[in-house]
Amino acid sequence: MAEKGSVKKAVLAYSGGLDTSVIVPWLINNYGCEVVCFCANLGQEEELDGLEEKAIASGASRCYVEDLRAEFLTDYVFPTMQAGAIYERDYLLGTSFARPLIAKRLVEIAQLERADAVAHGATGKGNDQVRFELTVMALNPKLKIIAPWREWDIRGRTDALEYAEEHNVPVKASADRIYSQDRNLWHLSNEGGPLEDPWTEPPADMFEWTKSPEEAPDEPAYVEIYYRRGFPERVDGVAMGPVELVQNLNALGCENAIGRVDLVENRLVGMKSRGVYETPGGTILYKGHAALEQLCLDKDTLHWKQQVGLRYAELVYNGLWFTPLRKALDAFVQETEKSISGTVRLKLYKGQAMVVGRRSAHSLYREDYVTFDEDDVYNQADAEGFIRLFGLPLKVAAHLREEHPADAMPPPAEDGEARDWDWIQRD
Repeated sequence: MAEKGSVKKAVLAYSGGLDTSVIVPWLINNYGCEVVCFCANLGQEEELDGLEEKAIASGASRCYVEDLRAEFLTDYVFPTMQAGAIYERDYLLGTSFARPLIAKRLVEIAQLERADAVAHGATGKGNDQVRFELTVMALNPKLKIIAPWREWDIRGRTDALEYAEEHNVPVKASADRIYSQDRNLWHLSNEGGPLEDPWTEPPADMFEWTKSPEEAPDEPAYVEIYYRRGFPERVDGVAMGPVELVQNLNALGCENAIGRVDLVENRLVGMKSRGVYETPGGTILYKGHAALEQLCLDKDTLHWKQQVGLRYAELVYNGLWFTPLRKALDAFVQETEKSISGTVRLKLYKGQAMVVGRRSAHSLYREDYVTFDEDDVYNQADAEGFIRLFGLPLKVAAHLREEHPADAMPPPAEDGEARDWDWIQRD
């Protein structure tokens, strides 16, 4: 905790949401410091409207709003997708990999502004506090870090709403609709409110992006995605930059109810929490990329990469982006992606994204080897010898059990008594 009175200027990671909106006047009133706000445009769209004016009206001396969408996708999202990283089977890490990028730029602006502290609106119960602060520690450990949720008397979102009203700070949240949301180009997440009961079905009006499966079209939609070295570059044959590409897939996925996830996850701080996520375009991209890897990677590399994906997901979720291990894993992932070029066709229908076609010049699939029709490249009689050798350890173990049942094994030798290994030596 930074000492009050020791901070002259703080740069706040500012979203304009409930938490960070009340932090601006709170920092001024409690630390007596100048507050500079920074907001990363990661695709929040209308949430950015009037953000600078709102920050200034709340007491900030300046507000940076910077478009980091392309960097977000190219340097954080797509490498994580290439690694096959999925946290606890379902979560595509939409908030997790946004935080190190925001914190990195927060540190850079603090240096530019000659600030001596940074601040964030993450709660003391969540993962984001770790993600922000580990990044600051890795990039500039001299900066003081202020985390109001670990200091102030505000104990919940109702208190925060009252504080905002007292200081005339307009916020989107209300007592009736009191979710904690995070939105960027990759996903929209919701926590809190009625979701805190894991038995309660998410209210229909909570979903701001995707149609429900019931409302989705009765006819399926098809989409083709071209990947080059694991990076998506074309949709239905049209070349697109990363931002445009994800926007197009988001629109298609939302229309067809793709990407809804209701997850009870294990937070880093030790508790379980429930999150409901909408990741329409990301779900399509992950499915397509995985299908192309199945086509182009050899068995051992693919299986090892599945292990890497689990570890990579943990690193990202736990805020360990700027670490030697993550960089080392990236080097492995990029080597495996050299052959991941090709096109995948997906069928989107009422919440399901199904791979229905894939092709690549690097495909290891050989129709002439796997066909059930007559072929000249595979002698099925060869399989007999392979099975004999592959099953040899099982055969040896079975013989051993037959010759020496467990109840016939010699008892353990007493101390000082010679051990009889005769039974092992016998044929």
